[in-house]
Amino acid sequence: MQDIINKIDWEKIDLLPVIVQDSSNNEVLMMAYMDKQALELSLTTKTAHYFSRSKQRIWKKGESSGHIQTIHSFNIDCDNDTLLIKITQEGVACHTGRRSCFFTELESGETNSEVEVNSEAMYGVIDTLYHTICERKNADPSSSWTAKLFSKGDNTILKKVVEEAGEFSFAYKDNDESEMVYEAADLTYHMLVALAAKNISPDRIKQELARRFEMSGIAEKNSRED
Repeated sequence: MQDIINKIDWEKIDLLPVIVQDSSNNEVLMMAYMDKQALELSLTTKTAHYFSRSKQRIWKKGESSGHIQTIHSFNIDCDNDTLLIKITQEGVACHTGRRSCFFTELESGETNSEVEVNSEAMYGVIDTLYHTICERKNADPSSSWTAKLFSKGDNTILKKVVEEAGEFSFAYKDNDESEMVYEAADLTYHMLVALAAKNISPDRIKQELARRFEMSGIAEKNSRED
């Protein structure tokens, strides 16, 4: 197995770009990355595993949605630094609920495929909202509040996070339950905008919270002060 993995020119790349193609009709469904461990898992299980740059961890394709990819072949390019895999796709490949990730025409901005699966049902509202925010990073500022925030830059984004945190605190102080829920939603949204601006997936927050289950709050605080 190690001999196969070492065929990749890892001295040239940190992560291996992987083109994912439907084995039945050669449609290109997506592009992702593998590190050595993800490649080994994919070779061993014949189920696609990738390394997520935003989540900073290995993820099995379909771990949340059930839309797994069964791999039929691995083909390396002539420079030994890009991989093409041919797969059978369960469900859809794209987090938007479309079959392929390549659904937007670059020049016109028009979409050429329909949503087949409700992404919120697959991933939950937080991840769906985060992906929607990311999609609006480079959109026309007049098209949405999210695009406008990105266009105004870091100071405006941070100002909104502080503002919403303050409004939540006032709602808490006033013991206004409905207002607390409303302001918590506002705060969560603006925090997701800030995370998206730095390309940090909310999955990393989940990972950090999961890590803290393994230690007491005092130990966790002490570990940050060392």
